[in-house]
Amino acid sequence: MAVTREAPAAVAATLLKVAVLLEAGTSPGAAWRHVAEAGDDAAARIAGRLEGDRSVPEALEGERGDAWREVAAAWEIAATVGAPLAPSLRGIALALRDAQEAMDDVRIALAEPASTARLMTWLPVFGVVVGLALGFDVVGVLFTHPIGIACLVVGIGLLGLARWWTSRLVRGAQPPAGVPGIHAELTAIALGGGASIERARSLVGEADTGRHLDPEQTESVLDLSRRAGVPAVDLLRATAVQQRHDARTDGRLRAARLGGRLLLPLGVCTLPAFVCLGVAPMLIAVLSSTSLPALP
Repeated sequence: MAVTREAPAAVAATLLKVAVLLEAGTSPGAAWRHVAEAGDDAAARIAGRLEGDRSVPEALEGERGDAWREVAAAWEIAATVGAPLAPSLRGIALALRDAQEAMDDVRIALAEPASTARLMTWLPVFGVVVGLALGFDVVGVLFTHPIGIACLVVGIGLLGLARWWTSRLVRGAQPPAGVPGIHAELTAIALGGGASIERARSLVGEADTGRHLDPEQTESVLDLSRRAGVPAVDLLRATAVQQRHDARTDGRLRAARLGGRLLLPLGVCTLPAFVCLGVAPMLIAVLSSTSLPALP
């Protein structure tokens, strides 16, 4: 059976079902089987791996995508320190759902400027079509006239550069992979199970989430907890929520800035390509077909 990469929201939905069953006293293996029997494809694959005497984290790591690896890391840490599985899974599921909502917000914000930029790259082709519709031999000029050939080469080069530049700007505005605040969430799970701060650091550092986890904000919260003499778990979860909120805001800002940045390839590449492929050939065709009066 082919393993497909699932969106964080789909992973969160599966995880919440498992968490509910675990809270009701169902064993982990039976919980995955029940969810699989309800028609969940991911749960069916995981339940199949569990029948082969693999641990739950190992079965989870068989799924594709960072979301499942983060779930596997959370499960491994919770099982190691003896933290309650159901609340831990609920916290990770909510984090995954927030991350999906943030990605959806950014995707929606990027849709309009990205589609406009793709549409504008067809402007030079539209210029050629307009020239042909007006009766000018634009194609003949572009492929036979020396200046027309030069315009064709330059126009195609500018058009290719505009597409590459636009694609790079759109990719740069995409949100980074992974779930914001996952380091704080995993640390909260470890501390919630009674682990010391040093032990929690070690477990989270060894967790295989498929990417580097930045502990800077987590360390700041742990330092605040020590100085204030208050438990760090709630502070860490609040920090994780704030990190997801900040990621959503940052994504919207990057999408808003993209609209202005896309004017650069439009002005530098697309419009000059329109002149080279649409306007210049029409002018050359007009001049070539016009007989200049003889000088007296």
